[in-house]
Amino acid sequence: MTPQTMKAVVIDDSMSNLLLLEAMAKNIGLEVNSFVNPVKALAHIRENGADMILTDYNMPQMDGITLLKKIRRTHRDVPIVMITAADNDISLKLEALERGVTDFLTKPINTAKFTAKVKNLATLRHFQRLHEDKAAHLEDEVRKATNVIVERELETLQILGKAAEFRGPNTKNHEERIGEYTRLIAKSAGLDEQEQNLICQPSQLHDIGKIGIPDNILLKQGKLTKEEMEGIRSHPIIGYNILKDRKSHYLKASATIALTHHEKFDGSGYLNGLTGGNIPLWGRITAIADVFDVLTTTRSYKEPWSLEDAVRYLTDNRDTHFDPELIDLFIGSDCGIIKIENGNAFLKDASTFLPETSYYTAS
Repeated sequence: MTPQTMKAVVIDDSMSNLLLLEAMAKNIGLEVNSFVNPVKALAHIRENGADMILTDYNMPQMDGITLLKKIRRTHRDVPIVMITAADNDISLKLEALERGVTDFLTKPINTAKFTAKVKNLATLRHFQRLHEDKAAHLEDEVRKATNVIVERELETLQILGKAAEFRGPNTKNHEERIGEYTRLIAKSAGLDEQEQNLICQPSQLHDIGKIGIPDNILLKQGKLTKEEMEGIRSHPIIGYNILKDRKSHYLKASATIALTHHEKFDGSGYLNGLTGGNIPLWGRITAIADVFDVLTTTRSYKEPWSLEDAVRYLTDNRDTHFDPELIDLFIGSDCGIIKIENGNAFLKDASTFLPETSYYTAS
């Protein structure tokens, strides 16, 4: 931007002074908007911006200091020149400097001084805008590069989730549904979109540790022995060891979820017997989503439960297995996922889920 394309706002309640200031500003190539009323000038600046502001101090509608304070609330870097009647009013100048004035001119205005000061400020503003444009461009490039990295991270998470899913029988799309359930619970809990994303994708790796469980245990059709159950219960620590110590925020979240999604609110879960709020929120949310999906889908060892029976199980185990506040968000609340009417339960918006879950709406 050059001085010739800069927009200046000139404010003075004296029409003769205003015309003089306007003429001098235009003479050095500024595009000028002039105002005798500082209130209207302020509204114009807020709506249209400005590259330079020249304002009188003594005005009946609003004095220059008050105007200066109001401008600086929204325009911190625009050069502002205050025009005063007395050059020796030190207290006024100190106050104006504290409020963010850039420079001063004294009436009667000397044309040479006006030209020199305003040209210098126009040049300063020119380079300031160039810096802003470069900074904005750099920020945009960084954002684009970051988005590419995040997309690649999410692709990696999806691949890892699918790898874990293929290790278990009858778990088609289990990981994707877990991601959707955890996202909705997080949203109901008031977490922002970034936090919702930070649980939606990582929660899909909650069972990644099952990659390390032998097939004779993981795929066994009958009841597991005590030793085999201990083997199954090792999958949280296996998953944690796979995912820990990574730089990715998503993988760090995945490690936490893998380790804690089998903890129970009353401390009877595993691996570490954590209780209540000592269980990370991501783990408490994923526990609800995981159990709900297991109950309502077909597995090699069970038929799917009805939605009503699954809801009953969740509510019966609030305070023991599950965080009661999260259960209340999941079921029946205004912002919940499952709605209860006349003893029947259904998902509020089945269209957000995969086709395999469409039967959930049936009572």
